[in-house]
Amino acid sequence: MFGIRYIKVGPTQYVIHHQNGKVRHAGAGLAFFYYRPSSTLSVVPVATADVPFVFNVITQDFQPLSVQGQVTYRIVEPERLAQLFDFTVVDAPDRYATEDPEKLPQRLINLVQVAVRAEVQRLPLRDAVRLPETISEKALAALAESRALKDLGIEILTLVLVALKPTPETARALEAEAREAILQQADEAIYERRNAAVEQERRIKENELNTDLAVVAKKRNIREAEAEADLAIAQLKQKIKETEIEGRVSVERKRRALVEAQTDNIRARADAEAYAVAAVLKPLQALDEKTAQLLALQSAEPRKMVSLAFKQLAENAEKIGRLNITPNLLQDLMDEK
Repeated sequence: MFGIRYIKVGPTQYVIHHQNGKVRHAGAGLAFFYYRPSSTLSVVPVATADVPFVFNVITQDFQPLSVQGQVTYRIVEPERLAQLFDFTVVDAPDRYATEDPEKLPQRLINLVQVAVRAEVQRLPLRDAVRLPETISEKALAALAESRALKDLGIEILTLVLVALKPTPETARALEAEAREAILQQADEAIYERRNAAVEQERRIKENELNTDLAVVAKKRNIREAEAEADLAIAQLKQKIKETEIEGRVSVERKRRALVEAQTDNIRARADAEAYAVAAVLKPLQALDEKTAQLLALQSAEPRKMVSLAFKQLAENAEKIGRLNITPNLLQDLMDEK
């Protein structure tokens, strides 16, 4: 109604919704409404997919070879691939407007054919028929580095070569050659049986000598192993002694550091006490003698204060005309204890 549509894609489908030239929705497993007249929907499958293939290549010795196998891939960058192929859908996730999605498998087969051909052309027919696993591994490694696949945003997961078949005439020739080789091996077996007795005796003697040599070599190995074990034990004991000595040295260093720290603390404490005494005496150094005496006699005995008075009178004797000191005062001073 009114051109509005609803779409829902699965978890293995990547939908890109363009509206008026801008991306409105992009992601796997989305569901949303859109306006059909101005919208374009592209749905890119991101699940793994298998593509079988059959093609012919030429070996190193110019022999035709039919290659049959299967490649498994997945789309890792759907938005990049949607720019190179037209994955536009009409009203449904699986109803594509063009045939571009059907062209993608053939594009991959062409790239696989190039990689496999490059490996087969390096081998002769016999090796190519016997080594399909090696060819597939090398071709897969080449595809992993392919610039074309990276531009498409596709990752090749596996490449399996089911069969490498030459032409019927070549196959019959290979079978005949193999049959002749088997007959030749049978003739050689008969010849070997005729010489079995002599050869067996020689082998027995060689085995005895080899056994003696093996015993001697084993004894030498045992002696060398014992010597190496003794050397390892001696080295371990030496390391233990060195570790103990290093531990003692470390303890002595810590003790010396402790003594130095204690000495520094004592010196700092003495400096602090000396500074405190100097700070207390500094104000008294600036006083004259008389002021200091007065401060000392603030809490002194009365006899000392009278003595100080007599001293001051003696210093100013020239200024005194007459001074009377009663015997009672002197007696009192002499009686006080």
